Amino acid sequence: MKMTCPICPHHCILDVGEIGKCRARSNDGKNIVNLNYGRLTSIALDPIEKKPLYKFHPGTWILSVGSFGCNLNCPFCQNFSISMSDLTIQTQDVTPDYLAQMAFELSRKRGNIGIAFTYNEPFISYEFIRDTSIILKKIGLKSVLVTNGTICEKPLKEILPLIDAMNIDLKGFNEDFYKWIGGDFETVKKTIEIAAKNCHVEVTTLIIPNKNDSIEEMKAESQWLASISDEIPLHISRFFPRYKHTDVEPTPIETIFNLVNVAKKYLRYVYAGNC
Repeated sequence: MKMTCPICPHHCILDVGEIGKCRARSNDGKNIVNLNYGRLTSIALDPIEKKPLYKFHPGTWILSVGSFGCNLNCPFCQNFSISMSDLTIQTQDVTPDYLAQMAFELSRKRGNIGIAFTYNEPFISYEFIRDTSIILKKIGLKSVLVTNGTICEKPLKEILPLIDAMNIDLKGFNEDFYKWIGGDFETVKKTIEIAAKNCHVEVTTLIIPNKNDSIEEMKAESQWLASISDEIPLHISRFFPRYKHTDVEPTPIETIFNLVNVAKKYLRYVYAGNC
């Protein structure tokens, strides 16, 4: 029997055994299941600022974990080796209990504040994040998501009580850009609006030459963010050639600082990334 995945606006209609666009969710005949549940491709203890989160417990450390798959198809992806991969990739398989215990031990030894689900798109691992975050909350640790924000409103609202902070990629500020990467502009805007009312939110925009680098677009983006709250930190990051976008030069540093100056007219906290 075909079933529809409820997590993101692709709403993949999957036959039994069929895998969705994200390469991580499938119809097992009874339910839509999370194929990358507990299957880690990356794990590291990072400074919280590396997420980047500059206004959420600055100066602390967080256990960062990632799996495989993504529900967007950005040709400039900085982590394409895992985000564009599938079940064939090598993983370290863990349970929510095991991972939470690891985070707890690191909290005692290294001052770790919790777990950041990052590196690939965490929301396609929805059930694993939910189950792990329930345990983290019980033991007093934080749950952080570094996400592209491509999630439907219902599952977002259901998981938000378990989430302490998000860095959300606002990849461009127009619908054409989101069509280019296989996403939905209005969904990401709605995610930012809802999340900002329920947890700490910071936003990142990666600036790609001739794609999303105009003064007008940054003005519109920063004005819109300020309409939610002028205290939402914005990270304006520099692009470097990756994946299918290797024929484009890195973003000029001057462009980044020009856009930072534009955004600072509307937002209190604006940062230049990768400069």
